[in-house]
Amino acid sequence: MTTKHRHENPILVTGAAGAVGGVGRNLTEFLLAKGHKVRALVRREDKRAEALRRLGAEVVQGDLTDLASMHRAIEGCQRIYFGMSVSAAYLEATINTAAVARHHGIEAFVNMSQMTVSQMSISETTDSPQHKLHWLAEQALSWSGLPVVTVRPTVFLEGFFLTLATPGVRAADELALPMGDGKTSPISAVDVARAVAVILNDPAPHIGQIYDLTGPESADLDHYARAFSEALGRPIRYRDVPLAAWSEGLRRMRFPEHVVNHLSAMTELNRLGRYDRMTDTMQKLTGEAPTSMRDFVKLHAAEFKERGPA
Repeated sequence: MTTKHRHENPILVTGAAGAVGGVGRNLTEFLLAKGHKVRALVRREDKRAEALRRLGAEVVQGDLTDLASMHRAIEGCQRIYFGMSVSAAYLEATINTAAVARHHGIEAFVNMSQMTVSQMSISETTDSPQHKLHWLAEQALSWSGLPVVTVRPTVFLEGFFLTLATPGVRAADELALPMGDGKTSPISAVDVARAVAVILNDPAPHIGQIYDLTGPESADLDHYARAFSEALGRPIRYRDVPLAAWSEGLRRMRFPEHVVNHLSAMTELNRLGRYDRMTDTMQKLTGEAPTSMRDFVKLHAAEFKERGPA
């Protein structure tokens, strides 16, 4: 699609200022670089909102669960990226956004889901409350009549392998996670954002599709510890920590109970091999290979620098 064929309507990006994963923030940047107008929905006015304005986005403050907010955000847009951090209000936010999007007659609704949903059904769920909300949200969107594109990434590198792993790597040269010997294929949120930007740039061929996105390999945590060692230039080992103690640590870090339950369930699923998945969808969509663990750790090396006991 060339610039002269692009719509003048802005593309709505929800969760544009979110810190977890960072899909919305990166997607905003990619779409602006492609010459699109972007309306970035943020929960509050802060430095992150101002940074989005400096990029060139139109920033709108609002709440995904609030009807009036979503009318203000969606009116005048034809394409929407819907993504939201792990939250007990996720299903309400999805349906509220979808109802308003249908009212305004949008032409594409890109929904950020999770790959675990592909292994769920009307009779099969997981112990994660968030997974059930994602499954229900996908059901509702399929009933809505909206022109939906569903994106299902596996585990984000920015989650387990940056936010949650950094303290152990800094203090003890340990990748300390309760993930057993299961294999996983984590993907960077930046790569996911790049794939979504391709879809939103020209959505028509993608309507009705479901895209499972993984990283470039599926491996166990010992393998990824070796990738950390190569990237950081010092030995990093994997330590399979007890789940109960790890979950309690999340609570001490003031993670909401809904999030603790979700992350804990994900580690159990990893032990069972549920994240041992591989696709070449990222390459097919973007023409680029997804970021490897080694390259990801090198990119964030300063954050893993040794700083003494945590």
